[in-house]
Amino acid sequence: MNRYPLWKYLLIISITVLGFLYALPNLYPSDPSLQITMEDRYHFNGKELKNIQTALTEAKIVVKRIDSENNKLMVRFNNTDDQFASVDPIKAVLGKNYITALTLAPTTPSWLKSFNALPMYLGLDLRGGVHFLMEVDMKTAINKSLDRYRIELGSFLRDKKLRYLGVLREDNALIIKFENEELRAKALKALKREYSIASSLLEFKEIPAEKGVALKVTLTEININNTKRFALQQNITTLRNRVNELGVSEPIIQQQGLERIVVELPGVQDPAEAKKILGATATLEFRMVDEENDPYLAQSSRRTPVGDKLFMERNGNPILLKRKVILTGDYITGANPGFDRNQRPSVTITLDGKGANIFARETGKNIQKLMGVVFIEHRKKNKKLPDGTIISKTIKTQEVINVARIQDRLSKRFQITGLDSTKESNSLAILLRAGALAAPVYIVEERTIGPSLGSDNVVDGRNAVVIGFLFVLIFMVIYYRVFGLVANIALTLNLVLIVAVLSMLQATLTLPGIAGIVLTVGMAVDANVLIYERIKEELRNGVTPQTAIQSGYDKAFSTIADANITTLIAAIVLYGMGTGPIKGFAITLMIGIASSMFTAIMGTRAVINLIYGNKRIKKLQIGGGL
Repeated sequence: MNRYPLWKYLLIISITVLGFLYALPNLYPSDPSLQITMEDRYHFNGKELKNIQTALTEAKIVVKRIDSENNKLMVRFNNTDDQFASVDPIKAVLGKNYITALTLAPTTPSWLKSFNALPMYLGLDLRGGVHFLMEVDMKTAINKSLDRYRIELGSFLRDKKLRYLGVLREDNALIIKFENEELRAKALKALKREYSIASSLLEFKEIPAEKGVALKVTLTEININNTKRFALQQNITTLRNRVNELGVSEPIIQQQGLERIVVELPGVQDPAEAKKILGATATLEFRMVDEENDPYLAQSSRRTPVGDKLFMERNGNPILLKRKVILTGDYITGANPGFDRNQRPSVTITLDGKGANIFARETGKNIQKLMGVVFIEHRKKNKKLPDGTIISKTIKTQEVINVARIQDRLSKRFQITGLDSTKESNSLAILLRAGALAAPVYIVEERTIGPSLGSDNVVDGRNAVVIGFLFVLIFMVIYYRVFGLVANIALTLNLVLIVAVLSMLQATLTLPGIAGIVLTVGMAVDANVLIYERIKEELRNGVTPQTAIQSGYDKAFSTIADANITTLIAAIVLYGMGTGPIKGFAITLMIGIASSMFTAIMGTRAVINLIYGNKRIKKLQIGGGL
């Protein structure tokens, strides 16, 4: 009795070997490092290594070694003090086209890397870094949606050859004016068929005749909710792209609630540059220049011609641009810094298909006319009142960075000039290439976690696992003798498999994740306790040792399965409804449940079978005098 077929032993051995192989990289410590990458359009020229070494030698900073891999340099140091001190010298010797990021580089041997065996990532609470809680300005998102519909409705009516006098903004609605009620009725029928009946995007209401022949257009509740949801998801995508541009390793960017986003940047200790890029809402607008009216007269009289809007150029001169926006930054898919034919800083813009068609049509109609490029940026400024209260104010800056005469029809690629410096062209390219934010985001909470706190958390978490693990091992050996020793072997394998799976998934380990591992250790022992107590009960009933082992495992299995399934359901709910740390706890718990079922039932049974299987035995070393 109690014999396993050969394939089961081979399966257990294979899983054990793979588990130890993929858990092993976590035993190798990480080096404090500075990661150096290039902008997309640039490549290392081979001189960087020498320049970096010279700069660090002059600064008396000791370098452990410098690795080069996949167009990326990793400068490794012996301690965090040297790591932080190296930032300024390296930035000074390298140009603006290099992106530097503080990180912890693994020291995994190459033979392990050949199996794609890599260590787990460490979360913010273990590694240190910066935490931002950002709020999306949903009011601006809805206003932008109304502005888009203002342009779109005008184009739709023109395409349908339905005459109208104008489309105006009025609070949270649009007003479309007509010459008479007959034109309004025809337009209403066409608009409802396009926007209301089929898609439920807009609501249309006729304005009483005494207030003029017009239609009032408002967004439906469905449209407003979709706009908010899109703004949140678009901003998450854009922020993730911007973080990637910054070169930060293993960032965490997650939704929190309906209007907020959590951004965690492990390893980053100076949040200034991250705040500058993440918080900026930069986009472009292309408008035609009014060449007939005098902008200085409009500025002095504070009256702008109908259909115009007054802007300021960078040199301080006023300029009149048409209110109609030809194109916005929403259609931009690529932006690369460079130089124009006169070696002045510029940005080369690439549009998507729809944007290219719009731009080609509009520029084709306006050849030999002036077009202005408006740079728009939103920033949040805090002001402290005498009573200590801090109020926030959104500052919107708009300036015309470029005015040029359209010489030919423009389409997918074109160049923006008029920038002050290469730094500005690089910054603008990053913001535009990462994508325009659907709505401004403002930092409402900021925390910086030092690396010492992170390392203390790592030590405390490791100690919690080790101490809990040792107490369980000692208890099992004392109480269950040989069977307890077998349970300890399975428990060790269980811990190894959890770490291995997390490493294979390249999961981020946090303190809640460690809590999940500790809980799983206790749950894995519960399964063995149920089995062993069942075996002892069978022995007290007078059955033979072999039969007691067989019955103990068979009869305890359903109880163990039920307990683990209910816990698994709870973990799935936590993962589905939780955020951040709760998800980390839930995924660790799910992995632990699966591995404990394997080790506590199949693993211990295999070892027990090797010790007692197919033998004539009179007594089992299971404690309690049995």
